[in-house]
Amino acid sequence: MNTAMTREELEQILDQALQDVTEHTAGVRLRQKDQPLGQDLCTVHITFDAGLSTSLTLCADTALLARMACNSFHEEAVTPEDVEEFSNEYFNVLCGKVAGAIFRATQVSAHFGPPTFYHGRYEPEGQEAQFVLTYADEHSQGAQLIHHLARPAQDGAAAGGT
Repeated sequence: MNTAMTREELEQILDQALQDVTEHTAGVRLRQKDQPLGQDLCTVHITFDAGLSTSLTLCADTALLARMACNSFHEEAVTPEDVEEFSNEYFNVLCGKVAGAIFRATQVSAHFGPPTFYHGRYEPEGQEAQFVLTYADEHSQGAQLIHHLARPAQDGAAAGGT
């Protein structure tokens, strides 16, 4: 993603996609706001494995994802399994919208693998954050959308290797 368009163009695509998909699928309005996330977090991660060599991670307050799942499922309460199911599907839709917008802008077809859900904060190995977009809703619950690039190879040393 980083060679076919500017960082600013990519940030704009990610921001617009996140706001549109979140409001449409979960009825929640997220706006960019620089605030720290809470302690109870969940993370969803996707790797683009064709067309682009990058990945996206959404790290969010569990309460925000639970509220989004409740809205999406039209339920008063949800289980942790419901939050995981919603989060994976939501992120899949979000990444599909991102891939479509990138294709329209660059004619580069992107393919991504299935999302992976984690309790807590997840940082993908061998990658580093290029930028982080931070959001909050009207209840001050937050989320971060993180764009990762492959970490430059170290001379003869594998970082974190066993």
